[in-house]
Amino acid sequence: MPIHTLVQRLKESRYVLVFTGAGISTGSGIPDFRGPKGLWKRWQPVYYDDFMTSHSARSKYWEFKLEGWRQFRDAKPNVAHLALAELDRRGQLQSLVTQNIDGLHQLAGHPPGRVVELHGTNCLVECQSCRQTFESDPVFDAFERSHQPPVCSCGGYLKPATVSFGQPMPEEKMRLALESAAQADLVCSIGSTLEVEPAASVPRLAKSSGAFYIVMNQGATAHDSLADLRIEGDVTSILPEVLSFRGSDPL
Repeated sequence: MPIHTLVQRLKESRYVLVFTGAGISTGSGIPDFRGPKGLWKRWQPVYYDDFMTSHSARSKYWEFKLEGWRQFRDAKPNVAHLALAELDRRGQLQSLVTQNIDGLHQLAGHPPGRVVELHGTNCLVECQSCRQTFESDPVFDAFERSHQPPVCSCGGYLKPATVSFGQPMPEEKMRLALESAAQADLVCSIGSTLEVEPAASVPRLAKSSGAFYIVMNQGATAHDSLADLRIEGDVTSILPEVLSFRGSDPL
């Protein structure tokens, strides 16, 4: 029974790394990017170099971000986020690495310093020149009124503090994620298609370093052939079941 195996592995493991993707947040009303109704079905991504060199590209990028802003702003953690936070409180989760930019893991109760956001956060806007950061709400509100790409007081271009296509990954966050992967003896990928690199290299490194690899997702992933255990289904149903599992020796 897959849930029984997952529970047993959680109890027996010394270092558990959880890696999450968009599938854990769709239950909070946040659309994914690559699914059948994903955002990339309607929008072409704006590459970072184009953002930095073209006013029209910056306008297109901000219009795209504005479309989903209210969903991000108003989203609340769902039962899957809360289940992971509870595992963290119980001391059964040593590292949480996420591709998500919604901040819902922190809202669910994970200490901010224990969440590695590989692709940044939608909760802040960052100047691409001086690197000053700002709360997102006022900047999005101003763009919604003017539809002019915002600019920092230093003259630099403002952009949500997320990693765009063609933009370098944050070195420190990748370092922390890969260090956790090298230590893990259990890695659980939850709600990710595992198609985006280099983020997907994190659970793959854990697997190659000897960790037992569990892939949990609704739909196929790029790592299904690597998984020691594959659990198919909605993570908002599976993770609460893990917490409430009533085997011979429950969590």
